Amino acid sequence: MAEYLNLYIVGGWRPAGKGAPREFRCPADGRLVAMGAEGSTADMHAAIAAAREAFDTGPRPERQRADVLRRTAGIGGTEAGHVVDADKVDAISGPVREPVGVCRLITHSNYPLLQPIRQDAPALLAGNTVVLKPSELTPSTAALPMRALEETGLPAGVANLILGAGPTAGVPLSEHPDVDMASFTGGVPSGTRVIAPAAPAVKRVALEFGGKNPNGVFADADFETAVDFALTAVFLHSGQVFGRRPAHHRRAVIARSVRRRGCRTRRADHARRAIRSGRRYRPTDLGRPRDKFKAYVDAGLAEGAVLRCGGRRPEDAHLRDGSFYPRTVLDGFHSGMSATQDESFGPVLAVETFTDEDEAVRLPNHTVYGLAEAVWTRDTRKAQRVANRLRHGTLWINDYHPTCRGGMKRSGHGRELGRVLDEYGEIKHIWQNANPRPERWFRGATAFRSTDSPRS
Repeated sequence: MAEYLNLYIVGGWRPAGKGAPREFRCPADGRLVAMGAEGSTADMHAAIAAAREAFDTGPRPERQRADVLRRTAGIGGTEAGHVVDADKVDAISGPVREPVGVCRLITHSNYPLLQPIRQDAPALLAGNTVVLKPSELTPSTAALPMRALEETGLPAGVANLILGAGPTAGVPLSEHPDVDMASFTGGVPSGTRVIAPAAPAVKRVALEFGGKNPNGVFADADFETAVDFALTAVFLHSGQVFGRRPAHHRRAVIARSVRRRGCRTRRADHARRAIRSGRRYRPTDLGRPRDKFKAYVDAGLAEGAVLRCGGRRPEDAHLRDGSFYPRTVLDGFHSGMSATQDESFGPVLAVETFTDEDEAVRLPNHTVYGLAEAVWTRDTRKAQRVANRLRHGTLWINDYHPTCRGGMKRSGHGRELGRVLDEYGEIKHIWQNANPRPERWFRGATAFRSTDSPRS
């Protein structure tokens, strides 16, 4: 029997107030794996009221929160421990720091366990209360950290979970007057619908959108290593990665003099054979809805790109019923193509070339996104010059795996993977005069004499 997922409000699990439950099916074969409550506006209001009450009246000792999160990390294992580590817990010191208040957190369907943890943990640690709304596509794992927090003694109302679609259970979280901060991870269209209602109330907003992250490879680079990292970056996790490890890589911008090597290296050929479509715990290139990827590839081909591999539905019988899409490489791109600018969010790589250093900067910058980019070269001075000219929030030199710290332009703003406690905290300036005296700055001032004091 399929699992049934409930909402978590005021320290307890409850069904949705009204509405039919939502079905959740495995993308590999379409089988039913869970049913879930579809949160209503009333449920959302109840969760926000619980978070507001807990923030306004409940205790917020940082050490108590830190202990709860450490125990939660112990229950959650490696993925939770990666976010909730001792260094971040012990970092609360120095200036007068206060929590923002009630934080509403909306997460994306990729990394459905890690993303809720990486937003919940610093928000709670900073002293806030939270209302988490995970993607309606992958809510099952978002319930796991809530159960762990409940087990380790987090007070009722401090953390709440709302399930449901964005228009009903997501966007209204930003409109509510009792919400102090909106944090969103996902695509630009959905993100702008979160920003708009938050703007009139001047709410604090943290946004992580997508990107078209280039991988710039100069002719003097360690080419085998660059190709190895590039293939991992675009095909691992089906290309459905934002700024985590590795950041999603959509464009290979390669020096024209070595472009052919990029398509014909032994490493590339070996990797294309080794990556298999499948299920369970094997390396796989399982994608999201493959019709979306087909439309993206067709658009590139119509604009003049050349298909090097992939680009069609899998023929294996065990892959036909799911959402599998093969690893795909499109060559011959240029910055004027729509497919060069659009985000595929799948296992599709666009290859383009540059002739000199200026073009190696101009091509990656010629996009509305600015999340992350890699520069591959043995020339350290050139690497620094190029990195300084690129308009991306995170730059890697001869690497493509470290954590992304946030983006520029339409890739969002905020640094949830950088100084996370600053993201979810307020710095308060308190000035105290130890010896206050009249300044008498106005002309001809003399000492004041109280007319109300009793005469002797």
